[in-house]
Amino acid sequence: MFGVDAGLRWYSLKELALEILNKYWGYQSFRSVQWEVIESVLKGQDVLALLPTGGGKSICFQLPALIQEGTTLVISPLIALMRDQVENLQKKGIAAEAIYSGMSLQQIDRILDNCIYGSVKLLYLSPERISSPIFEARLGKMKISTIAVDEAHCISQWGYDFRPAYLQISALKNQFPKIPMVALTATATPKVVTDIMEKLNFQKRNVIQISFERKNLVYWVDHTADKENQLIRIFKKMSGSGVVYVNNRRKTKELAAWMNRNGISADYYHAGLSPSERHKKQAAWIADQTRVIVSTNAFGMGIDKPNVRVVVHYALPETLEAYFQEAGRAGRDELKAYAILFYQQQDGVKLWKKFEDQYPDITFIRQVYQAIAHYYQLAVGSGIHQTFDFDIGLLAKTFQLPLRKCITAIKLLVEEGWIHTTDAVFIPAKLQIIVNREVLYDYQLKYPQMDLVLKALLRSYQGLFSQPTSIKENQIARMLNIDTPALLKLLNKLVQDQIIRYEPLKDQPQLTLLRDRVPASSIQIDHERYIFRKKRSTHQIEQAIQYASGHHCRSAFLLHYLGDPNPSLCGNCDYCQSIKKENQPTLEEIQDTILATFRPSQQGIPTSDVFQVFPKESEKEVKKAIQRLIENEKLTLSNGLLYRNQ
Repeated sequence: MFGVDAGLRWYSLKELALEILNKYWGYQSFRSVQWEVIESVLKGQDVLALLPTGGGKSICFQLPALIQEGTTLVISPLIALMRDQVENLQKKGIAAEAIYSGMSLQQIDRILDNCIYGSVKLLYLSPERISSPIFEARLGKMKISTIAVDEAHCISQWGYDFRPAYLQISALKNQFPKIPMVALTATATPKVVTDIMEKLNFQKRNVIQISFERKNLVYWVDHTADKENQLIRIFKKMSGSGVVYVNNRRKTKELAAWMNRNGISADYYHAGLSPSERHKKQAAWIADQTRVIVSTNAFGMGIDKPNVRVVVHYALPETLEAYFQEAGRAGRDELKAYAILFYQQQDGVKLWKKFEDQYPDITFIRQVYQAIAHYYQLAVGSGIHQTFDFDIGLLAKTFQLPLRKCITAIKLLVEEGWIHTTDAVFIPAKLQIIVNREVLYDYQLKYPQMDLVLKALLRSYQGLFSQPTSIKENQIARMLNIDTPALLKLLNKLVQDQIIRYEPLKDQPQLTLLRDRVPASSIQIDHERYIFRKKRSTHQIEQAIQYASGHHCRSAFLLHYLGDPNPSLCGNCDYCQSIKKENQPTLEEIQDTILATFRPSQQGIPTSDVFQVFPKESEKEVKKAIQRLIENEKLTLSNGLLYRNQ
């Protein structure tokens, strides 16, 4: 797109980068350390960028991609985020593509061909796709400019969202040792930082970060016993939009209804909703048509809404990393905002109970694996890299498995690298005409009913002869005055007659096998890793409970957890405010101090001088004390001066 002139000096390269930044993103300057990260990439250096939520991580690899020759590989674990970023880049006129679970081989084949022979600047893919045969076969033919690893904490077992497939990324570094690698994350402890660079085979340590401190964000732990009514009080007292995080889907709907009944505009959101429902709810909230979103942790990733004033956690999260990231969605405009956590002792008890359920024995894990194999009718030795629509509730019901325990077994199978699962992913229907125009014309003459369908398609969409094109089945059905199921039958007839290639819309969670199916008895869990995970989870829960229940500055505790050896007290959290209140002088003490400021010969004192005697946070009480002294005729106020009465 731009390409780097070998003779370009570094000061002019920054000017080029700023020109591109302004052209595609509309910004006049870089934020915080963005340029330092970009410069490292353009110099061919491996770099780990630690930028908090909303810190502009994506520009750190998207912008260099436009300067460099070739394609930037972007490894990301989140399909929804991949799709959003690709869509936004394409709207800007930047050639970007994504490969993820649920796509057909034809779709993947076309995208990889475009990377080799076309001008794709950014290719997004999940880490599980790195080892797929079709990707491995094409990778050597691509000109790779940079390897970007988003959510890089997933590569570390010490990270809060470990993904075994991330360990395969090091193979890319081995294959392209001279290609720069940029790893990005919003939350990482010092142990995770070191682990990331080791696992990604960095040539040398290179960490660029800004402080995790958010001075505009007030962390507050509320030990209320009446969470529902306290929630209403918070949003009636505070202005602006907000997010309320809860730990299950049922609670999202109940709380949203409760808030609406109490005059607060709210909606609910979770991964079980259809993609169109989620998009509609998210768009209404972003446009301030809905004030509050009540959600599971499925909400918020990749959403840059600057004016969120309050993020409430209705229950204690399992890890402080997750809490820090979710709370950080408040106050991205750098104005004052609040991150409020409701906590009672029983919340900690619930976390420990959930912890016990997270580690089922090997017999049950094998039982769940066997159920998956039977459900999809997979023969032993088959299935690697195949993707299926996945409904864990239906799987559990079909094989009479306890749902909660089944969910944890699935998670362990994911962590051990047997399978990969995603939340619901929207993949639009795609259609391509695979015969030439002469053959199509003869077919239309022979089958008048099919002629109507084909004409509707050709009138509605361009490029149907050249490549798979996204279509909307319900829109075509309305044009033909038939229902969607009737249209699907007609499209399938066209497929059978080898006139079109058609891939129906998908909006279900996906399950991908990462290995060929084995007998259930062959399923093994790494015992050492299993014990490690239990210890890690134990530590994370202990720290989360200590954060919520302990007597300390909330901000300082989080910063110390994330690696700051000497964090300062924030002065704003519930603990710091309680300390100030304890040290606050009484009204009588303030009055005595005010009277003592008058020297015997002094005629009058400006009120501003009186206020300077006291800390700023005492201003309200000082006003009250002055008023009381005037009412008791110990002081007189005249022309802005205070006089002490004899």
